[in-house]
Amino acid sequence: MSVEKYLKPEVINQIKRLDLRAQFVVKGFLQGLHASPFHGFSVEFSEHRKYTAGDDPKDIDWLVFAKTDKYYVKKFEAETNITGYLVMDLSSSMGYTYRQELSKFDYAICLAAALAYLMIHQQDPVGLITFDQSVRDSLAPKSKRQQLGNLLSHLARLKPTGETDIARSLGQIAAMLRHRSLVMLFTDLLLPGELDPMLTALRRLRHGGHDLILFHILDEAEVTFPFHGMVELKEPETGRTVTVDADNYRAEYVKSLEAERSRYRRECFQIGVDYVALDTSTQFDKALMEYLLNRRARC
Repeated sequence: MSVEKYLKPEVINQIKRLDLRAQFVVKGFLQGLHASPFHGFSVEFSEHRKYTAGDDPKDIDWLVFAKTDKYYVKKFEAETNITGYLVMDLSSSMGYTYRQELSKFDYAICLAAALAYLMIHQQDPVGLITFDQSVRDSLAPKSKRQQLGNLLSHLARLKPTGETDIARSLGQIAAMLRHRSLVMLFTDLLLPGELDPMLTALRRLRHGGHDLILFHILDEAEVTFPFHGMVELKEPETGRTVTVDADNYRAEYVKSLEAERSRYRRECFQIGVDYVALDTSTQFDKALMEYLLNRRARC
């Protein structure tokens, strides 16, 4: 699979539209996320903060004082930048698509590319971590323009083929991160076991001071269940199958999915994780802008 698959014109145009909306993103995205100490994506006032006891008087910006009659000091780079990590689920279920051109994994890559593009545009370093049953690979965060190409080239060589253990992988990631970071997790949340271990792992990351955005990505067919008659459903990681009458099962399925998404949203809210439910029929810019609007409303 080539990098060009993720850089086709319609995807590039969607990313460019995101760039044109950068001013809104600056004001509404990540800034103030969970009262975060980070100020990434910030243009206005990103270079200064109020002088406080203990600051070196030599750092006072006297030009700002002349304009405002208040003491401000220049921020250090560590204070003005947020380090982001794109965390990608490589489980085999992520490779599924029914009638959409992009699989869940392809969709996750395109959305991750848009976010990386925005972060790099604001000179915020962004890196990559991939996992299935454990962390498989990582790419160190950088803020240079070529980092987006590096990320996509790396992802284009990957195939979602394994089983998954999100809780274990998140635990490894928590041990890997040395500095407070923004963790952007892309997964379909098709968990082989209970939800509680994953929530515990998310809490550990939050306890370490990290901000988290959980992008729950499903295929359009997994949301709408557009099947008819007797169909055989196969669990991609275990191979277990079940045959159902799709027309009679649809209402129960949709109700169950809505309940599951509601629980994820509720549990994530309680531990301070942003939960974003998406499916592969949603345009990338629309998906991100809807999240930004919701984030802005909560801030």
